[in-house]
Amino acid sequence: MKNQTKLWLLMLVSAIASILLFVSLSLLIGKISDRGYNLNSLNNLSQEILTTITTQQAFHAADIKPILDGAYKNHPKIHFEWVAADGSTIYDTLGEKKKYDFKQLADRMLLMPESLWGADGPVTLTFSISQNDQHYYLLIGLSSDALKQGQFYFFMRSFKILLAFMLPLIVAFLVPYILSLWFFYSMKKRINKLNHAIEQLNLHSDITLLDDMKKDEIGQLTTHYNAMALRIQNQAEQIKQFSNRRKLLLSNLSHDLRTPLTMILGYAEMIRTGLYKDEKELQASAKILLQRSRYMNTLLDQLLDITRQDEGNFELSITKHNVSEMMRKIAVDYLMFLEGQYFTVQVNIPDEDIHAWIDASLIERALRNLLDNAIRYGSDGQYLELGLSKKNGSLFMTVIDKGLGIPIENQEHVFERFYRVDSSRKGVGLGIGLSIVKEIISFHGGTVTFSSVPFKTVFVIQLPIHPLEQY
Repeated sequence: MKNQTKLWLLMLVSAIASILLFVSLSLLIGKISDRGYNLNSLNNLSQEILTTITTQQAFHAADIKPILDGAYKNHPKIHFEWVAADGSTIYDTLGEKKKYDFKQLADRMLLMPESLWGADGPVTLTFSISQNDQHYYLLIGLSSDALKQGQFYFFMRSFKILLAFMLPLIVAFLVPYILSLWFFYSMKKRINKLNHAIEQLNLHSDITLLDDMKKDEIGQLTTHYNAMALRIQNQAEQIKQFSNRRKLLLSNLSHDLRTPLTMILGYAEMIRTGLYKDEKELQASAKILLQRSRYMNTLLDQLLDITRQDEGNFELSITKHNVSEMMRKIAVDYLMFLEGQYFTVQVNIPDEDIHAWIDASLIERALRNLLDNAIRYGSDGQYLELGLSKKNGSLFMTVIDKGLGIPIENQEHVFERFYRVDSSRKGVGLGIGLSIVKEIISFHGGTVTFSSVPFKTVFVIQLPIHPLEQY
């Protein structure tokens, strides 16, 4: 849920809660703090008394006494008087006997509104009833302190009771602000945690993942942060691995160049000083010089391939080629190279020529890398097989050797740059041959796969025969 929606819902709930809280607190506080009588309760009380008198026909002193005494017992703050039409008191709950004249009654009613709503003074209410054309009067007298202090029409009787009514109102208005402060404090806390985690994020320290399962904007931002932090961690690990492999590359290159260079310098010095025995030894030395020079040239070509890989500079020149003829020439080269080395070479190329749209020079380099790899690491089996076939619009080139095979724990890494199955072996290249093969085949829209068990390793290149749309 979005924060904007949350805020609207929070304000709506707060408004409803405020109204309910205001009403509830007003009633509760009024009931507790505003005790006493009001005009409505006094009028109801007088009507009950008059009804009882009428029902019981209790107009004389002996009859009225139990009724008024009972009312006085229940309401000791009220003075009850039963007065005849001539002003004489028939019964008084205080036991007084008096006869009122007009002035006395007028004085009791004098300044009645001020006495009723003022801070002090007596309050007198008069109610009448008639019996056989004879009029009787019920006088109810009480102190203004016995009235409810919270009743008002145009003004309140005291500022003290104003606080009792204002307190619920203040609480009701404060509730939305308190809830809003809590809401924004919670947001601020989550944002601060996110900011702190981002400040600590770098390539050289452990990442901090945040646990925020909420679905609002901050929760979504936290999810994106966690994903970004994991990507940075993976990239940092890749950079670390790449740096380690770069160091390994420099170490291997240093060793691989030093050994042939030492041999070249030694044989060159021997030829320069004429220390060879005869023409045969001279030719043998020249052959070694040529082999070592070619090996160093191969290393330099691999370094150039690394640069091309880093810069993405493999440029394809796609034309239609006779793949069968190209592979026959490659097979002849390796037959001559392996002659006298007790290798069994099997060539499975169909008589029917297979044509495909490829960059012939790059595909030839990929094949030669696979063949060199098979000879270098599968020489124990003394077997090499090169095959070509076509199926379902694709051509398949296979290279098979019967060496010891690639250990299972190393198989997932064989196409990685600078990786060697046996890192202790020196003088056998820079460990980029198979990664070059994979990249060349990928550029052609094909795949290269392999399977390896003891005494049989098979590499398969699959390429589309027809040109890809991008070319």
